[in-house]
Amino acid sequence: MRALVVRGRGATPAVEEVRLPDPGPNELRVRIRAAGICHSDLAMVDGTVAPTYPLVLGHEATGVVAEAGPGARLAVGTPVVLNWAPACRACWHCRHGEPWLCAANTGASVARGETADGGPLQVTLGLGALAEEVVVPERAAIAVPPGLPPEQAALLGCAVLTGTGAVRNTARVAPGESVAVIGLGGVGLAVLTAARRAGAGPILAVDVAEAKRDLALAAGATDFLRSDDTLAKEVRARTEGRGVDHAFECVGRSVTIRAAWRCTRRGGAVTVVGMGAKDDLLSLSALDIFHSARTLRSSVYGSSDPDREVPELAAALADGSLDLAPLVSGTVPLDEAPAALDRLARGEGARWVVTFPD
Repeated sequence: MRALVVRGRGATPAVEEVRLPDPGPNELRVRIRAAGICHSDLAMVDGTVAPTYPLVLGHEATGVVAEAGPGARLAVGTPVVLNWAPACRACWHCRHGEPWLCAANTGASVARGETADGGPLQVTLGLGALAEEVVVPERAAIAVPPGLPPEQAALLGCAVLTGTGAVRNTARVAPGESVAVIGLGGVGLAVLTAARRAGAGPILAVDVAEAKRDLALAAGATDFLRSDDTLAKEVRARTEGRGVDHAFECVGRSVTIRAAWRCTRRGGAVTVVGMGAKDDLLSLSALDIFHSARTLRSSVYGSSDPDREVPELAAALADGSLDLAPLVSGTVPLDEAPAALDRLARGEGARWVVTFPD
């Protein structure tokens, strides 16, 4: 089968032939219908995280069960959304209600299959979903209703679950609370959508690219602001001089985390959703931390339980109460995935989605 493979840090990803094993006990072979291209895929390429290479990229996808291994319960033909952090349900975090921090999910890549020349192959976060097929543990596949638009359903497994959970589970945004979202990629736009559904207002969308304005307004923002030195002043001008109740940082850089901090009112909360580099250090004064009484926290995978929340989001997508069309900038075949990665790196659009023939 064909997959998007990167051979080393900083190398150019390319579509290659790879071989996957047959599904073993409690495993599934899933034929991919659509897979989103995420900033985390860029992080696998540029070394922000440290996977093992060669590596099949991709972790945000929907597909159909094509083969079930011994003991697997999902039937062939079942539509599924993939879960890149399936909970083991046995570790301390799982037993204490934090499945998004499951101790079994700590590696950026997992050994699975081989390259066409017989060498060892790794897959991103146990999935490697930018491929025609994947072989995954059954607990990494969540059944969803048939008939969902695949380019939107794919986003449920990462961008939408992460953004929705950051608003609903981590920050617990209440109706009428003010929100700023810094960084308007797929996750940032999903945060905007979730803030609108939560009844927040005003909802301030922030990005360096003016081209993101229309995307932001379509996703739920009430205002669009350019990210520059006047940002905190502009935010306060729209919040009666206080700053927002909640700021969501969806970039993963210390400079934008500080910007989110400055945009937040005293007693407010900053939620870091973007994944940053380990050597990008954040500095805040001890006096500012004390005086501002702000909360700074992260949201890993939306502080969510995908087994419960993906079906809820899929049902909302099915009945039309959740519209994810504004998050999809376009669809491309697998052969055009490297070019779509380049567009993402340049900040063009929201989510580019690779689709596969039925």
